[in-house]
Amino acid sequence: MSEPREAASGAFVLLQVGDSRVALPAAVISELAPPVRLHAFPHSSRFITGVIVRRGRIVPVYDVNSVFARRNSSAQRFYLVAHRRLGKISELGAIPVDGECELISAEMQPPAAERPAYVAGTITIGEQLLEVLDL
Repeated sequence: MSEPREAASGAFVLLQVGDSRVALPAAVISELAPPVRLHAFPHSSRFITGVIVRRGRIVPVYDVNSVFARRNSSAQRFYLVAHRRLGKISELGAIPVDGECELISAEMQPPAAERPAYVAGTITIGEQLLEVLDL
């Protein structure tokens, strides 16, 4: 279990995933990639839908809709490619995004104790409280 996170100011990318509007720290975003061919293959990871090839690298595509238990959208606009930290190792991962993205500055608050491990904190945009994802 990680230590409690303090409030932190920074830049965030707001994105629409299925029915949910969420945020990612802008520092982890590598690029917004057009909807290229998704290569599916037999595997045992329930959170990976396949892989895409970006700049000569194989990038796993995460099935975030299954994490959020939301509808799948056929209106995918692009992939958001981001760095994911696994201990001392950083790897790329992609999330299919089906709406607009927006870059904002905000102060991140620690997540409530009962939130899932993939929630790094929350930010407030107007009247809306958004979860900041931790890949």
